[in-house]
Amino acid sequence: MYTDEDLNLAVKQGVFSDSSVDEFRRLMSSTKGAPLVDEENFRLVGGFNDIFIVIACGLLLFSSLWVVQAFNDSLGYLVFAALSWGLSDVFVLKRKMALPAIVLLLGFVGGVFAFSESLLGGDMPSSAIISTSLSTLAAYLHWRRFQVPITVAVGTGAALALLASVAISVFPQSPTVLLSSLFVCGCLAFLFAMYWDAADTRRVTRKSDVAFWLHLLAAPLMIHPVFSSLGVLDGNDSLNIMVLIVVLYVFMTVLSISIDRRAFMVSSLMYVMYALSSLIENYGGVGYSLAVTGVVMGVSLLMLSIYWQAVRRMFLARLPARIRGYLPAANLG
Repeated sequence: MYTDEDLNLAVKQGVFSDSSVDEFRRLMSSTKGAPLVDEENFRLVGGFNDIFIVIACGLLLFSSLWVVQAFNDSLGYLVFAALSWGLSDVFVLKRKMALPAIVLLLGFVGGVFAFSESLLGGDMPSSAIISTSLSTLAAYLHWRRFQVPITVAVGTGAALALLASVAISVFPQSPTVLLSSLFVCGCLAFLFAMYWDAADTRRVTRKSDVAFWLHLLAAPLMIHPVFSSLGVLDGNDSLNIMVLIVVLYVFMTVLSISIDRRAFMVSSLMYVMYALSSLIENYGGVGYSLAVTGVVMGVSLLMLSIYWQAVRRMFLARLPARIRGYLPAANLG
């Protein structure tokens, strides 16, 4: 399995020419019937050996944690983080394995967070601030060393958790502050994701992978506070709220199509299905409303997937040229 990064390396090493790689990408686009930028490619599993290595690493890490924790909790987490870093030297730097890289990154950052929490006791108001600060630093150091695309999203998440921890420590008894903080953090993550996306609109380098993970982080942080504040899952199923949810989902769909990222549609899918199900049940008198909603949403999403590029062309043709320059290209002809 070869990725765009592998092809770029081959061009850099003189194995292939730029023109031959471009022709290969055009061939793949025509074969699949859609531009490669539309695929949202990211490397997760290179083969079953990746899964095998993850299982072996998991056994070593958690068994070591279990053994060392018998003597000292903090030391156990420190060993866990250190082993994650050491294994990354082998399976990320040398072997270039995708799934182990993700798992070992999470192990390292999570180990640093748990180590800090165990030292501080986890009960002090400042413990979350210190732990998230150290986790952000750990993610930054990991990125400098290993350049794993998901690291930027993990580090951004830790930094945003730091901001949320500060806000909660200042206003500890306000649920509204928590929801507002999450929404602001989601907006910041989205802007950061668009920064990486705009740097690679052809989506052929590692920058596109970084943007993919950032969008996965930003989408729930932006969407869930909005829908939660409407009280959807708390029994607030008034007609106005349900219609508002559908309108918001349409907006999320337009945003997803425009930036060619599907994360926002997926993150808000549960809420819009609940809203449509309530509307059908209360105003359509259908007892199996959830099943009907599933059919409607399933057909709609499949049709959108089939005509994704046609819809994108329609949307992008109406956007200013300056904005289109930051988005993946579509055939406007």
